[in-house]
Amino acid sequence: MKAAVISAPGVVDVASVDDPTPGPEDVVVEVAACGLCGTDLHILEGEFAPTLPIVPGHEFAGRIVAAGKGVVGLAVGDRVAVDPSLYCHACHYCRQGRGNLCERWNAIGVTRPGGAAEFALAPAANCVRLPDHVRTEDAALIEPLSCAVRGYDVLRSRMGSRVLIYGSGTMGLMMLELAKRTGAASVDMVDLNPDRLATARQLGCSRAAASPDELEQPRGWDVVIDATGNERAIQDALGRVGKGGTYLQFGVADYAARATIDPYRIYNQEITITGSMAVLHSYERAADLFAAGVLDPEVFISDRLPLTAYPEALQQFRAGRGRKILVTP
Repeated sequence: MKAAVISAPGVVDVASVDDPTPGPEDVVVEVAACGLCGTDLHILEGEFAPTLPIVPGHEFAGRIVAAGKGVVGLAVGDRVAVDPSLYCHACHYCRQGRGNLCERWNAIGVTRPGGAAEFALAPAANCVRLPDHVRTEDAALIEPLSCAVRGYDVLRSRMGSRVLIYGSGTMGLMMLELAKRTGAASVDMVDLNPDRLATARQLGCSRAAASPDELEQPRGWDVVIDATGNERAIQDALGRVGKGGTYLQFGVADYAARATIDPYRIYNQEITITGSMAVLHSYERAADLFAAGVLDPEVFISDRLPLTAYPEALQQFRAGRGRKILVTP
């Protein structure tokens, strides 16, 4: 089969690889669409994945074409979205119900061959069957949505919060949509990309600007979310949290990124600084939300490119052009 392969840091090509073979409790999914994510750029730089080469792609959906003998509840022909998270279920954190912090954490498309391919292998337990009205090629959006749902689980948002989101790419826009549905009094968006800010306005944010300096909020915001992973944005965002407020590090920063905090301010103003890592008990809820129409795929998906264009798609994503980019085998 054909697959995108990151063979060394900075090197990605589309090549022929072996077809996957299902184990007793696995399925083989014929991939309908696979989304690109900031994590893929980190993997391309040699981060996250313990070994290269790797077939990337952790946001994907498709149709089951083979199933192991022990698979129950799913059958060949079923259309599914795939939770890429792979936990050991035995370490301290797994036993505490915190599988996303697993000491032997793995993920399809990060440490195991992923969905940027014609076919992908997945545990049947990680697959969620899609309802008839959900298009398979749109359901790659469920995985990033499940990360956003996890972010809001961490926030435990109060009704009437004033929210500021840095970054109006796919993840920032998903956080916007969830903020609107979790009782936010206002949701402001900041981004240097005017096209992305236009989409934030289209989706109904309260205000949109290139900098929070353009927005009047003298007491700061109750909730500030970084969805960029950019060091300068993070540093600025930390200073925008109001008294008693919460800062969420949601964007994936480079390993070397650093930010300075003011410990006295954190103490004196009772500011909470927290993070959200991947998916935790949120994938099926995200699938339900997606089926209920929380996201409009026509707004969120800006490009659908062939798998053969995966290297070019990564470069487009790196350049910040478009919103969610999907590759279709």
